[in-house]
Amino acid sequence: MAPQHTPALPLLGSRKPSHRERVADALRAALIAGELRPGEVYSAPGLAARFGVSATPVREAMLDLAKEGLVDTVPNKGFRVTAVSERQLDEYTHIRALIEIPTTVGLAGTADPVALEALRPVAQEIVTSAAAGDLIAYVEADLRFHLGLLALAGNRHLVDVVRDLRRRSRLYGLTALAGQGRLEASAEEHLEILDALLARDEEAVRTVMTRHLGHVRGLWAAP
Repeated sequence: MAPQHTPALPLLGSRKPSHRERVADALRAALIAGELRPGEVYSAPGLAARFGVSATPVREAMLDLAKEGLVDTVPNKGFRVTAVSERQLDEYTHIRALIEIPTTVGLAGTADPVALEALRPVAQEIVTSAAAGDLIAYVEADLRFHLGLLALAGNRHLVDVVRDLRRRSRLYGLTALAGQGRLEASAEEHLEILDALLARDEEAVRTVMTRHLGHVRGLWAAP
């Protein structure tokens, strides 16, 4: 696997986020990708050096993540990443499947082809990140792709719910998949989803989405 490099801070959504929000998004991506491990204590200065920013926005961002239950504060030391139980992962994945699969399938009959094609560069970015072994960039692009798809359904609250579920999940197996050369195959599924949607093939969309979400629990989330 290619060596990790300092990730560019993600830019999510249509509104330009504050620097603090961008740092928080980058930290969330690192948490989801398993780059920051449960039970480990990380200092704000140490994370700041890793992400190439000052300690103040990192400290503020970690306090935001603490409110979301993703980390706990450790006085005079920093922040400890909270663990996610097997049952929690099962529950998160189940809810995501109930929301994301039928919503994405429904887009086969309603989504504007131009809007779908606009997501192809993001899908390709996922493939490129997988090939480079850049797990944080992979997770960030994956989030943009799926939330972008769901946004085409026109339900902002649904998008918010899925965003929260994705933030709380952990994909500890990503490192192993990348090391085994299997992450690129999963990445290619994003292009499969787009092609099935553009073909208006609901069953193909359902098949690929079911397989794709199955990776989250069956492969990626295994600690």
